[in-house]
Amino acid sequence: MRSSLLTPLGLVLVLVGLVWTAQGIGWLGGSPMTGKTLWAVLGPLLALAGAALAYAGVRRRG
Repeated sequence: MRSSLLTPLGLVLVLVGLVWTAQGIGWLGGSPMTGKTLWAVLGPLLALAGAALAYAGVRRRG
């Protein structure tokens, strides 16, 4: 994958992971995902994967 795409894709994954975490914990309401343990676990995992992807993109560019 091109390094120019890694960083933005990683940042989007971090953002989605944070939203999933907030919904799973119950901080964000109005969704069937609210209060579900699955999303409270998957959210941080996705955010970490996104952070690693963004970091790899920054390292390739520099």
